[in-house]
Amino acid sequence: MNHHLRILVLTKRQYTNRDLLDDQFGRVRELPLQLGLRGFQVNGLCLSYQKKREGRTLDGPVSWESMNAGALKLPGLLRFLFRASSLAAHADVIWACSDSFYGMIGYWLSRRYHIPLVFDLYDNFEYFLVGRIPLVRHLYRHVVRKSGAVTCVSQPLARLVQSYGRNGPLHVLENGVPKDLFRPLDKGLCRKELNLPQDCRMVGTAGALFRNRGIMTLFKAFESLESKYLDLHLALAGPRDVEIPSHPRIHDIGVLGYEEIPRFLSALDIGVICNRPDAFGSYCFPQKAREMMACRVPLIAARVGSMEGLLADHPSWLFEPENESDLVRAIEDRLKDRATEYGRIPSWADLGEDLEDLLLQLLNERTSSP
Repeated sequence: MNHHLRILVLTKRQYTNRDLLDDQFGRVRELPLQLGLRGFQVNGLCLSYQKKREGRTLDGPVSWESMNAGALKLPGLLRFLFRASSLAAHADVIWACSDSFYGMIGYWLSRRYHIPLVFDLYDNFEYFLVGRIPLVRHLYRHVVRKSGAVTCVSQPLARLVQSYGRNGPLHVLENGVPKDLFRPLDKGLCRKELNLPQDCRMVGTAGALFRNRGIMTLFKAFESLESKYLDLHLALAGPRDVEIPSHPRIHDIGVLGYEEIPRFLSALDIGVICNRPDAFGSYCFPQKAREMMACRVPLIAARVGSMEGLLADHPSWLFEPENESDLVRAIEDRLKDRATEYGRIPSWADLGEDLEDLLLQLLNERTSSP
């Protein structure tokens, strides 16, 4: 156990359309939690861009402190910096995540207090709006090169980081799933609870139904298939920036709570992951891929970034991004091929163990160096 090792987590509170504390969601919540469960003393400081209750919240062994940026942003940011500095003075290592801004804060504090920084990249942060600002991009790449260690969500993203001149410790740490939540459920019961038809074949997806993720390709593919397969239905759930087509066999479930996603996925016969080969899609690791796998849903995915490597043994499960006819082909293939041999599906606990090993190695090398 590592009760004497103190970790400071720096992050924003809202990310990937969820709230870190309210929803208890995703990588930024799960990895610190796993470290806390493994004996580290973990203090998290998060900045909220929405008005939320400020103060401390306990999430198991992890102590989170939330601060609001406020309407003017700058005063809230200065408060955040002051508090982060106070906490860093008593930390052994900083784990910064969620976008380039927090990595830069973490780097400044690591230099000030002579403690190592682990910078976690769960996406290509240069794709984010603030990351496109030339000065921010320059500083971000400097931090990526100089951090004590960098963790990346995908192998393509790790290669991108190497192209910046990163020579130090660099680790791929993909997304996991909470296995107590994501598991196979009875399809008939799930459809009944979601008010979906029973006697049909259901294709669908849950997550960001955004134009820039290629969701229009799925709509077009269904339009091509719906007259050929009269029992084929399409189910959708998640935030969107497009209008969902009106069709008697298209079912819009709306935005679901995270705990409801396994029920939705288990209602599907085929799960579809759309994406585009851009500065986001080429480097991300879609969380929904692991979630579909854990629910044993036959999936297909756009041949983009990490999905190409993940499904390399099953090329027919991949389709050319934004290619309607190839998505049609993949759906038809998957209506026949129902296999779900996905191999090892890592849990957050598995990834927490990997992160623990990384942190201990980093700290041991630091103490043993002359």
